[in-house]
Amino acid sequence: MRKFRVKIDGEVFEVEVEEVGAQAVQTAAVPSPKKTSTAPSDIPQKKTVQPITAPATKKPEPTAPAKPAAGNGVVTAPIPGIVTEIKVAPGESVKRGQLLLLLEAMKMQNEILAPYDATVVEVAVSQGASVQTGDVLVKLDR
Repeated sequence: MRKFRVKIDGEVFEVEVEEVGAQAVQTAAVPSPKKTSTAPSDIPQKKTVQPITAPATKKPEPTAPAKPAAGNGVVTAPIPGIVTEIKVAPGESVKRGQLLLLLEAMKMQNEILAPYDATVVEVAVSQGASVQTGDVLVKLDR
């Protein structure tokens, strides 16, 4: 027979354990541990977490070059922004795809290109000007 001390919930109990194959020995009465009940609210509940999938987002499409309004020879702002650099002057001939000015929008420089071969009639904005979508930037004459 072997004696052990067991501590359960801060209370010490003395237990005697009989070895297998040893002679039977009478054991002394030992107090049994207190039963404590735990209310379900005391036990942290496991919460089920469901993953949320975000709706698929489209990749932002590159800004298309500014297009003139039908036949009136103007280049308009495709998006709101600030004119950071003007690359042409009135009277200057420009080729299709030539850089007219830079428009900063959302911290990105957007190139505003000539939609066709033409002559610059007027630059309707100045450097540092704030423009809205559709504002006239440059007037062209074919």
